[in-house]
Amino acid sequence: MEEKYAIIIVAGGSGKRMNSEVPKQFLLVGGKPVLFYALSRAYDIKPDLIRVVLPLASILEWRRLCLEYDINIPHDVIAGGEERFFSVLNGIRDLDEGWIIAIHDGVRPLVTKEMFLQGKEIAKRDGASIPVVPVVDSLRRVTADGGSIPVNRSEYRAVQTPQTFRGDVLLTSYRQPFSNHFTDDASVVEAAGYKVSLFNGSADNIKITEPHDLRIAEELLSSHSYR
Repeated sequence: MEEKYAIIIVAGGSGKRMNSEVPKQFLLVGGKPVLFYALSRAYDIKPDLIRVVLPLASILEWRRLCLEYDINIPHDVIAGGEERFFSVLNGIRDLDEGWIIAIHDGVRPLVTKEMFLQGKEIAKRDGASIPVVPVVDSLRRVTADGGSIPVNRSEYRAVQTPQTFRGDVLLTSYRQPFSNHFTDDASVVEAAGYKVSLFNGSADNIKITEPHDLRIAEELLSSHSYR
């Protein structure tokens, strides 16, 4: 039997690092809110379920934006929590172990259909998959005495989303208590004792964090098509 497939888009960010009162997932790029692009790409996959997880205080604004910008993609909206861990937990709470579940950052507008599909197939086989890209800058590790030492960047990868999991793996992992050491879903899964498979992400799959990221996304959008 084919597993059911869910895409959970987590969009709980603020505009703090963007120097904006508008949450970064609602900032406009290419004439649409940033969140629209992740939602549109998720819809291209035709999953059984799409959920957007937002801060409770932002839900009404998102519904208003959907009307203003004619965003009529079917999706559920779920209230998130104080930490990303709890937002994801809310997003997956009533799913069961028969699902394949992808978790994607709502502020990564340039994700591709292929990344969703590849992550899904690897997760079905291995239990957990995450896209990564090589680190291009030189790296140094800061030491306790205030100094630093160079490290071999070939041993490191930058992690992206969507991160995709079999339901049994993800639901079991999210039964753990919250820890400040959890940086993403993969770290939660690994803390529960599961292995995570890596696959190639994309340099274009940027996360909107700083003002210059909006400018980069605007330039890159011309090579991507959306509904």
